[in-house]
Order: sequence, then C-alpha cells, then structure tokens
Amino acid sequence: MLQLRIYSPTATTEPITKILRASPAVSALAVMTGVSVRPDGDVITADVAREAANEVIEELLATDVHKTGSIHLNDADNWISQAAFDAEELAPGEGSDAVVWAQVVQNSYEDSKLTWSFLAFMVLATLLASIAIVLDSQILVIAAMVLGPEFGAVAALGLSLIRKRASLLGQALRTIVVGYAVAILVTTVMVLVGRWLGWITADALEMPRPETAFIYTPDKWSFVVAIIAGIAGVLAITSQRAGGLVGVFISVTTIPAAGMIALGLAFGAGDAIRGSLAQLLINLMGMAVAGWATLLVQQFIWSKVAKTPLPRALHKRQNPTV
Repeated sequence: MLQLRIYSPTATTEPITKILRASPAVSALAVMTGVSVRPDGDVITADVAREAANEVIEELLATDVHKTGSIHLNDADNWISQAAFDAEELAPGEGSDAVVWAQVVQNSYEDSKLTWSFLAFMVLATLLASIAIVLDSQILVIAAMVLGPEFGAVAALGLSLIRKRASLLGQALRTIVVGYAVAILVTTVMVLVGRWLGWITADALEMPRPETAFIYTPDKWSFVVAIIAGIAGVLAITSQRAGGLVGVFISVTTIPAAGMIALGLAFGAGDAIRGSLAQLLINLMGMAVAGWATLLVQQFIWSKVAKTPLPRALHKRQNPTV
C-alpha cells in the first residue's frame, strides 16, 4: 500500500479529488481544506494500492499539481484496513512486485549523486580492497565489495535510457567515472606511501595469491556473474526486496579491480593493470546492460498490467491480517 500526501492549490483540489474518488485502487481519501500555507490551498491524503499507483500518479501529474504544489509518496509497511485489502485485491499484480516509477526514478537520482560521502565510501572500499590483495584475504575482498556504493549509479544508467532522462544519464556517468578515478588515485598515493615505508614490496604482488587472483584474471564467468548481479540488483531496487542488494555487492569484482589497478600503478605492473581494468569494465558493462534489459522487461510487463481494467466491485473477503 502506498500513501499519497498532496499539497494542492485550491484550483487543483477538485480535479485531484475527482481522480482519487474515481479510482477503485484508492482505499482511503481525506481533504483538509485551507490548511496548506505553501502553496496556499489544501492538503489531500490517500491510500493507493501499489499495483495501480503508476496510473493514479500519471493522472495526478496531468493536473500539473507537481508544478504548483507537491506530491509525496510513502510506503505503508503495516496497515489494518478491509478497504485497503479490497483495493489490493482489485488491482492486478502483486504489490511487492509493482514498480512505482516515480519512486524508482527519484531514488536513482539520489543514489547516483556525486557527493562527498559517495567519494569517501569509494576511497575506503578501494583502500580496503588493495589491502585485501596484498594480504590475499578473501574476507577483506568481500568487505570491500559490500562497502562499495557504486551500484546505484550503475543501475541509473539503464533507468535513464528506459525513462528517457538525459540528465540522469549524465549524472550517473559522471559519478561512476569521477568516483573510480578519485578512488584509484587516492589508493595509488597511499600504496606509494606504504611502499616508501617498506610495508608493501613488489614481492607482495608477485607471490601466488589463490584467494584473490580472480581480480585481475577475468574470464567468461566474469561477464555471466555481472549479468546475474545486474538483474538481481535492479529487481531488488524496484521491488520491496532490497535485501537482495547485499548479494549483488559481494558478487561483482568492481571495487577489488579498482584496488588492483592502484597497486599496479604504484609498482608499474602493466599486466595487473590491464587485467584489472578489463575486469572492471566487464563487470560495469555487464551490470549496466543487464539492468537496462531488466527494466525494459519490467516496463513492458507493467504496461500490459496497467491496461487490465479494474473492476468497480469486489466480492467481500475477510482481510486475513485482521
């Protein structure tokens, strides 16, 4: 169930209320007249079944209330309402699978912003990955993968193409390029400091490393894993199953590859740089392509679901949560 809170100028309150009243996916509706100060007007709240939220939001956008006022979307994780249960029964599809595009797009803009915190996590993750490679520690490699924040920006690449958002595409590309460049540069400097202190030697890179050799030796499985991770990641961020993102973080070799590139630059190891760069690009491209394809399929499926007419009445069935 999705909760809408709308700040509406008085002139748009009536058409908005008419839209919400007409939708059988709306289970609750309240209009608080004259309580909004900015904009000067009313506040409207409504509960909408997630499965039908896109159609309701599109109708609301046609009133231009997002330009003269604002629309807020919030997930109602827990609710007790027979009317809400009936609304979900009326709406085609399942709420946990529904893709609310307004939410997904806004979250992608937030997740793909080039911020100081994003750069900090990129640098810390890449530093940890370089230490993991020197120590040949698979545990530290996994920790670095989990710490990396880049998947949101990678997923935004496909979403920007599907939803035709050129600004999102530019923002995501800039964040990925600058994020990796800064992380590799800072890590290279720190490796050089470690080399100067005698903590890291060239021998550390030449020794056998059975736990971390996969980082700079990409193969066909690198692309396969990236494809699977991209699909799983997009499904996690577009549905209510965000827990799946953890599996995505620890399955792709992006941050570890960046850490190996930094080590290679510090010690002039050309083979390690080339292998790690190939690994990084393979994983990024695989996730981006898989994310785009998954979003394309989701958009096609939900466009068909949206065309399913909603019945105006439903045989009453007891809400099992009551």
